Amino acid sequence: MAFGVKIKNIKTKNPYTIESFFDAIKDKEFTAGTPSLTKHGGATIITFPALDSQNQVWIMKSGFGKETQKFSIQKSNEAGLDKVAKNAAIDSLTGGLFSLGGMVSENTKKCEKLVDTTAKEISEMNL
Repeated sequence: MAFGVKIKNIKTKNPYTIESFFDAIKDKEFTAGTPSLTKHGGATIITFPALDSQNQVWIMKSGFGKETQKFSIQKSNEAGLDKVAKNAAIDSLTGGLFSLGGMVSENTKKCEKLVDTTAKEISEMNL
């Protein structure tokens, strides 16, 4: 992990769209919580409940095309356009100190562990 970024890449046995991948995992109980489909800008991603506005586990489709066997599980800020605007405003008001908090807090360490755990849990599903 470097500068508040944690990413684990996984490869599935079968190709999936982000929506069909969500359907394949939505009923599993994850340590990170219950997954949801979330619109984030022009993309649809899978998110787990945010620990705070700077720490959330995301699953994103990797590669080009509608279907893929590659997905990235990562620690990121809370997803959603309303969240992006709010976090940017707070960061601007604090002169960048808000973003720094996302790299060193207790929730940051917890979220990094949840990225690893989520990748392991999905890999064990043999999708």
